[in-house]
Amino acid sequence: MFLIGIDIGGTFTDLALVDESGYLKIYKSETTPEDLSKGVMNVIALASRDFGMSVKDILQKTVFFAHGTTAATNAFLQRKGCRTGLITTFGFGDTILISRLLGMTADMPEEEVLHYSCRFYPEPIVPYRLIKEVRERVDYKGSIVVPLEENDVLKAAEELKEAGVEAVAVCLLWSFKNQEHEQRIKSLLNKVMPGIPVTLSSELIPVAGEYERTAAVVINSYLSPIISNYLKNLSRQFEDLGLKCPALIMTSAGGVLPVKEAGEKAVSLLESGPAGGIIASTYLGQALGHKNIIATDMGGTSFDAGLIIDNQPVMTHRSVVGKYHINIPMIDISSIGTGGGSIARVDGAYLRVGPYSAGAVPGPVCYGKGGTEPTVTDADVVLGYIDPDFFLGGRIKLDKEAAAAAIKEKIAGPLGISVVEAAAGIRRVSDSQMADLLRKVTLQRGHDPREFVLFAYGGAGPTHCASFGAELGAKKIIVPITATVHSAYGAVASDLQYTFDLSDFMRTPPFFDLASKYLDADKMTANFAELEAKALKALEENNIKHEDISLKRTIGMRFRRQTHELPVPVSTGKFLPEDIDRLVSDFEKLYEEKYGKESGFKEAGVELTTFSLKATGNTPKPKMREIPGHSPDPTPALKGERQAFFGSDSVVVQVYDGLKTQPGNIINGPAIVEYPGTTAVIGPGQKGIVDRFMNIEISR
Repeated sequence: MFLIGIDIGGTFTDLALVDESGYLKIYKSETTPEDLSKGVMNVIALASRDFGMSVKDILQKTVFFAHGTTAATNAFLQRKGCRTGLITTFGFGDTILISRLLGMTADMPEEEVLHYSCRFYPEPIVPYRLIKEVRERVDYKGSIVVPLEENDVLKAAEELKEAGVEAVAVCLLWSFKNQEHEQRIKSLLNKVMPGIPVTLSSELIPVAGEYERTAAVVINSYLSPIISNYLKNLSRQFEDLGLKCPALIMTSAGGVLPVKEAGEKAVSLLESGPAGGIIASTYLGQALGHKNIIATDMGGTSFDAGLIIDNQPVMTHRSVVGKYHINIPMIDISSIGTGGGSIARVDGAYLRVGPYSAGAVPGPVCYGKGGTEPTVTDADVVLGYIDPDFFLGGRIKLDKEAAAAAIKEKIAGPLGISVVEAAAGIRRVSDSQMADLLRKVTLQRGHDPREFVLFAYGGAGPTHCASFGAELGAKKIIVPITATVHSAYGAVASDLQYTFDLSDFMRTPPFFDLASKYLDADKMTANFAELEAKALKALEENNIKHEDISLKRTIGMRFRRQTHELPVPVSTGKFLPEDIDRLVSDFEKLYEEKYGKESGFKEAGVELTTFSLKATGNTPKPKMREIPGHSPDPTPALKGERQAFFGSDSVVVQVYDGLKTQPGNIINGPAIVEYPGTTAVIGPGQKGIVDRFMNIEISR
C-alpha cells in the first residue's frame, strides 16, 4: 500500500511515495505549464517504471493521495483567470478599486513606500464596467433596512451575461449577519445565467471587513472555474486509472480538502505548495525533537520562509496576495523572487539577481532549452557545486560551457571581472537576499534565530543553506532526506482541515473592571456550538471517525477603536464568567508579546470580533523509517573529488553519494553531498552529521 504526495512547482513537479513500512521514494519531472496534469502523470509514470508496475497498478495500491499546486497562484499573478463580474450594494462598487487605500503600497519594500512614483494600484481583477450595484441594505445587526430590488439584479445579470462573464462574485454590506439578499441574488443569477458559478461572500468568508471580504470573493470567482476544471480533469484521470481513495488538495492553511470543495474555494489554494513544506517541517521537527524551526524552501522561481513555534506553524488571518488584502486563514509564508532559475543581470554598476525567473521553460542556460539569461543555477554549475553529469541523477545533462559563456557575456564582461568572480557574485547576492528575508521573518518580529533550527529544502535550498543559514546565525541547519520533494512529503503528512468563522461584535465599555459583566457568555457558547455543528457535519461527510476529530477555537480580539486584531485561543465547552475574564487577560498578554511590554491599553475597552473554529480530521501518516547508526567514517560513500569555488578561491572538495551515507557519518567541510534531486553543500569550517532518519545536520 502506498501514500502519495505531489507538489507542482514553477520548474519541477515532485512526488513523494511512502509504503506501509516507511520506505520513501522520491521522483521529479519537469512541470508542464501548458497542462499541469501532464507533469503530474509524468512523475507518477516515473514511479511506476521504478517499481516495475503500471501507473494503474500504482494508483490502485494507493490508500492516501494528496496534491499541492501552484496553479491558483500562477493563474492569479499572471492574470490568467476567467472573466469575472461583481454584484455589490448600491454606492459601494468602488470598494474593490479603492482598496481602503492599501493597494497602492501593498507588498512594497519599506524604502520605496515614501517614493510616490513607485506606488501603484494592482491591475483590477474586475473591470469597472463589470461591477454592478443593486439597491438593498442590511444593518450591522442583520436587520433588513432596504429590501432587495430584484429588478436591479435581473438587469445586472443580463448585462453580465451579455458581456460574456464566466463567473460572478456577490458581496453585499453586512451580508455575513444576514444571508437572505445574497442567497436571493444567487437564485436569480442561476435563472438568468445557468451554469455560471456564483461565489457568495456570506458563504466563503462570513466575517467583517468590507474590502478584504470583497477581494477574497472576487479572487475566488476569478480562479474557481479554472482550478475546478483542472482538478476535475485530474481527478477523472485518476478515477479512470483505478485510484480508490479520494484525491485531496493542499490548502494555504496547511490542511487538505476534497477536490470538489477545493475547486469551489480556489482562493484558499494561493499558497498551496509552500504550505506543504511547512507541514513537512512540522512533522519532521516533532520526530527530531525540534519545537522552533525556520522552514526555508528554495525552488526554481522563489525562496519561501515560514516559522514553526512550539510545534505549530505560525498562521495569519490577513494576507496580501498580488497587492490585494484577503482575510483567509493561511500559514504565514514570506517569499522573494530568488530561486535556482532567478535571472542575474547588470543594472548600471550593480549586480542584480531576480525577481524574474527563467522558470521551467526555457530554464537556465545550462539546461540547453533555449535559455539565454544567466541564472543562479548556472552560477552553481560554473562554481563546481552541481555536477553537470549528475543533475536529477543523470537524467538531464547540463551544459557548463554554455552557462560560463552566458555569465561572461551578460555579467563578467560588463563588470570587468572574471567568470568565476561573476558566478561567485551571483551566488553571494542571492544568498544575501535570502538571509535578509530570514532576518525580517525572525529578528524584525521579535524572534532570536539562534533559538531556532533551520530546515533547508527545495531543489536549490541544500546547495545554498550553508551560506544563508550561517549568515543568519541559526543554531543548526538540517537538510531533510525529503529536501527535494519536501512540499510533496508535506502533502502526505497533512490532515483534512476546515476553518469556519462567525462575526459577532461584542465589547466592553472603557475603563471596565470585569469583562464578564458586559460580554454574553451564553451567546459566545452558542456561537461556537453553531460552528462546531458545521465542522462535525463536514468531517463526517468525509468519513472521518469522531475519535479522529480535533477542534481548536479562537476569538479575534482588539482594543476598542483599533483596526488590527489578534486571534486568542480558547478552550472547548461552555463559557463561564471566569473564562471570559481569563480571555481578556490572555489577550493582553498576547498583545504585549507581539507589540512590546506596556503596549496594551485595556482602559480603552476590548472588542470581540470573530469566532473561529479549525476542525481537523486525522488521516493516515507516513511512517518515518529509522536506520541503525554506523561508523562516523563516511568513506564508503565517497564518490571522488572535484574543484569548487568558495568565493573566488579554488578548493578541492570531497564529493559523497548521499544515498550511500549512513547514520552517524560525519562529513567535514568543505564537501559536497549529491542526491538524485539536489546537492547539499557543507562549507569550510562546517561539518555535517547524518542522523537516524538520513537527514544531514550541518553545524559549525
